[in-house]
Amino acid sequence: MKNSFLSNSAVVSFQNNRSLAGIQEEKFGSRFDCWLRKRRKRIDARKAFSALFLLVLLLFVNLSIFAANLPSARPAEVGLSASRLERLGQVLQEYCHGKGAPGMVVLIARNGRVAYHRAFGRFRLDQADPMPVGAIFRIASQTKAITSVAVMMLMEEGKLLLDDPVSKYIPEFKETKVAVRAEGKDVRGYSLVPVRRQITIRDLLTHTAGISYGDGPAREEYLKAGIHGWFLTDKDLTIGELVKKLASLPFDAQPGEKFVYGYNTDILGYLVEVVSGMSLAEFFEKKITGPLGMNDTHFFLPESKASRLTPAYGADEDGQLKMVDDPIKSPYVYGPRKCYSGGAGLVSTAEDYARFLLMLQNGGELGGVRILSPKSVELMVADHAGQLYSGGRVGFGLGFSIVKNLGESGIPGSVGSYGWGGAYYTSYWVDPVEKLVAVFMIQLLPVPPSMSDLQNKFRTMVYQSIEKSYSR
Repeated sequence: MKNSFLSNSAVVSFQNNRSLAGIQEEKFGSRFDCWLRKRRKRIDARKAFSALFLLVLLLFVNLSIFAANLPSARPAEVGLSASRLERLGQVLQEYCHGKGAPGMVVLIARNGRVAYHRAFGRFRLDQADPMPVGAIFRIASQTKAITSVAVMMLMEEGKLLLDDPVSKYIPEFKETKVAVRAEGKDVRGYSLVPVRRQITIRDLLTHTAGISYGDGPAREEYLKAGIHGWFLTDKDLTIGELVKKLASLPFDAQPGEKFVYGYNTDILGYLVEVVSGMSLAEFFEKKITGPLGMNDTHFFLPESKASRLTPAYGADEDGQLKMVDDPIKSPYVYGPRKCYSGGAGLVSTAEDYARFLLMLQNGGELGGVRILSPKSVELMVADHAGQLYSGGRVGFGLGFSIVKNLGESGIPGSVGSYGWGGAYYTSYWVDPVEKLVAVFMIQLLPVPPSMSDLQNKFRTMVYQSIEKSYSR
């Protein structure tokens, strides 16, 4: 009985031990599976982190390309004379010191490299601080070129054609009127006639839509509507609201019959909003200024940049300079911040605007970022206005004036050069023949007679600095 008991006990003990071992083995297996799952999660997390890090690194590298300054060169490396550029500097300095001109910033690039980027004079005429090269300027109608590029981008995306009627996108333009001034020397007033054909996108791009800034026969109607003059930055309404009101007012001429400078590009700015589904500011930032690294180009400045906005000066009745826009209360910083004027609303720096021009000069691409096809740029800088602009002596394309005949232009340059300027006496041009980009920034409105030749002096002095010409 004792042996039998021991035998049974041993069996029970063995079975219990085996069960315990199974439980332990099961527990171990469960722990191993748990450890293995945790390890896999850690590996997956590391992989995800590595991928995210690589993505951020690539983004940083891409952004850092445009955060850096544009490529630079010594003047001689790009066929310019350093001593002759100093001559240019002396002339500009004399305007500041001798004639009391406000501070200015100029930039000259050749072969895609900046050879001259200087500031002259004072940031404020009532203070001694020198003008910095990174100062921010109101560029007014230099905005038009950027809005025109936005329209061409939408054309390239297949969203519009240049000969589309504007009413296809803005129905208020389907039935517009033209004010015809009454005949007779002492006769006042006007009569209204319907347009002979609808206004097209091309008409707006070339300023041949017959739309002025409100100084035509129906001037009083524009004043009553609160739409008069190019300055829209202080308006407490959106550009869409303004353009729809504008469509109900009488225009100055029949579409396609006359060059009339006016709200054309502001209408295009709203058209960009309608077609793209974005505000004009958002479209610029996402599609043009952001990709090109134009980080200081805005419709309305953030307060952190307000101290860099230059004061604007203008001549009074006696020809003396006075401040006409003080940055500490400027609508570019402290206004309603609602009306994105595609015709005259941006502020920018000389370098920012040079980036935009270098993109055009390079056939629509800069630093690996393509904004337009070379063929679209070619179309923009062709003459579309014919005899309607300056009697045909100078051409007008899709946003720029164009040199057609060097002798008739009367100033140094090259046939095919294109450019424009802004109300505050800023100007720019691109010379494809000489592979030249020039930007002139100042803030003068109105310009005193003693400084009325400054822009042409700058252009002349830029060209006299060329030692190696590509036109031969």
